[in-house]
Formats: sequence, C-alpha cells, structure tokens
Amino acid sequence: MALVHDVIPPFQLFQPTAVDEALDLLDARGGEAWVLAGGMDSFDWLKDRTKRTSVVVDLSQIADLSGIRQAGGGFEIGAMTTITDVAEHAGLRETFRVLTDAAGVVASPQIRNQGTIGGNVSQDARCWYYRRGWSCYRAGGSTCYADTPTAINREHAILHADRCVAVSPSDTAPALVALDAEMVIRRKGGERVVPAAEYFRGPDLDITRMTVLQPGELLTAIRIPAAWAGARFYFEKVRDRQVWDFPLVNVAASFKENGGTITEARVAVGAVAARPLRLQAVEAFLAGQPANEATATRAGEMAVEGARALRYNGYKIPLMRNLVRRAVRGGRLPAAT
Repeated sequence: MALVHDVIPPFQLFQPTAVDEALDLLDARGGEAWVLAGGMDSFDWLKDRTKRTSVVVDLSQIADLSGIRQAGGGFEIGAMTTITDVAEHAGLRETFRVLTDAAGVVASPQIRNQGTIGGNVSQDARCWYYRRGWSCYRAGGSTCYADTPTAINREHAILHADRCVAVSPSDTAPALVALDAEMVIRRKGGERVVPAAEYFRGPDLDITRMTVLQPGELLTAIRIPAAWAGARFYFEKVRDRQVWDFPLVNVAASFKENGGTITEARVAVGAVAARPLRLQAVEAFLAGQPANEATATRAGEMAVEGARALRYNGYKIPLMRNLVRRAVRGGRLPAAT
C-alpha cells in the first residue's frame, strides 16, 4: 500500500478571540503549543509530518491583531495583517514605499491574501535538508548537510554562516530593518519592544531559532517610526520565477539626502545569511558621500567583503554586490560601462 505523507497528525485546536486569552493558552501549554498565523509555513511542516504538535493556537479570530493604524507620525501594523493589506495600503505606500514594494512581491497573490506580515518575518528556514527531516545542526544533529562537498546549496548563505548555512527567506524583513521598525512582543504579564534588526537570530546566537521569540510569546504588532517618512527608498528582489519564489537575494534601502549628498542610510539584504543583514559598514561609508556611481560602486564592493561561496551559490556574491550598488544609485544614474 502506498504511503501518504501529507496527512496532518491530529491536534487540539484553540481559537482565542483576544490576545490575553491566547497568552493564557501559551503560558499554560509552554513549548507544546504551536502558534498559527496565516498557516503558510505551519501547514508545510504539519502536512509533511516533519514537526508535530498536540496543540495549535490559531490567532485568526483575534481582531486586535489585524489592521494598520497611524501612530506617532508613523504606523503600527498588527501582526495578523495580511501581506496584501500591507502591499496595498495607500498611507504606507506614500510614506514608506520600501515596505509596500517588498510586500507586493511576496510569493503569489493567493499566498499574499492568506499570509500575514507577522508570519512572513517569523517563518522558519527553508533549507530542504532541514525541511525534509535530516538531522542537521538546526534540527539538533551534528552536521550541516548543505555545507558538504556534494551538497545542493544554490540558495544558501554566503555570509555569517556558523555551522548552519540556511538563509532568512523573508522579503518584508529587510524592508523593516531598513525602516528601523520595532517589533512588539507580548507574553503573559509583560511586553517588550525589539528593534527589527535584533528580532532575527543567526546560528552564532541560536541555531534552533530564526527569531528572538520564546515559548509563551507572541509578536503582536510592528511599529514603523516616523524617522524615515518620505525618504528615498529602494527595494529589489531577484528570484528564479516572477511568481511564488523565495528570493535568491533581495535588498531594501532608505536614504536621506541633502543637495545630492547622502546624509544617512539604512541598507539591508536578505537571503544571503540566516537573518536579514543590516550593512552597517556600508551605511557608515555612505554618510556624507555624493549619491553618484563611484559611491554606489564602492558600497557594493564593501557589502560583499568576507562573503564565502559554497559549491553552487557563488553567483550570489556579484548579485548582492550589484543589488547594493543599484540601491545606492537608485536607478537615477547611468550604469558604469
């Protein structure tokens, strides 16, 4: 008889209607509970039976977790707000276009209609060795199967690898880092606010988690401060197909300029490391530089310093270099010949 691999194991389903109710459930169940947002990542795990849980806490009935509100000159986005709603929000598009541009190229229209901003930034690594249940470092084993002489590793990391070479697959995460966004995390009896750049974790800090979220905690909102309102923005994603695919490399950037000179910058890249990388050395170099081709070229070179290619992903180094260069140039200047 044929084996069926996509039957989801049974579990208890809880559908709280308030954040406090959800937090009570998570507190009572501890690490046993699986938090369900849009389900795009969760159902992949559950149907493949690679990960199992006996308790699922579905957040879809909590109205307070959805919606986009003006706050302090910026915006607060509920974690359960769909990617489509983020991409199509007129106020965000007018003021913080880098985020709406990023949201607009996530996966496909159907997935954007169901997937949430909180889920997009909190999804797990997409390395197929890990996803297929191989006992790699990230799964508690003692080998990174993607970093071996015969591995298939075209989509994997070129920077900041530490035992694990899986990458952050999110498109919205670099945009949030480039906007100095803040992630609002609640647990029973408390709340903490974490800068977006610190929300994500690399394997050097915690090889089992992609974010700082701990059992019993919920990402409830994302705050976009007013500081970068109306700046010059740039977002670009390179992928194999124009619909559905995760990024091979993406870049998000924000620039403040005065008379053709960059006064301040935020530059973040995704899909090159286990977390979206804010390129602080590049940002420091850009401050006070003219927004010209020479500056863009130097920024691109600085961006890839220390990059290490695996067997099949060497193309990511020139790709990342050129995306950073294009971000600084912003399409306004002629390319170098």
